[in-house]
Amino acid sequence: MTGRNCQEVEYRIARLRERLAGDEVAELGVRIELRGDSVLLTGALPTAGRRNEILRLAREELTGLVVRTDLTTPSADAPDHVEQLP
Repeated sequence: MTGRNCQEVEYRIARLRERLAGDEVAELGVRIELRGDSVLLTGALPTAGRRNEILRLAREELTGLVVRTDLTTPSADAPDHVEQLP
């Protein structure tokens, strides 16, 4: 990625961060990192719906870029089976 392209991508990432922090979503638990030629989103979100909203905003702001995600939605439900340890 050239210097000019890198600056453009950093600007687009900053816009996404601003949108995530804004009133529409108010989600501060998502990390956004430029990793080589792709953008990585990581974090834990309260619901699958919130995850879908974050992905929608990322598609809007980062169109044309490779976006990788590791956004989880932890569950507070009790396990439904016994964990088998070796």
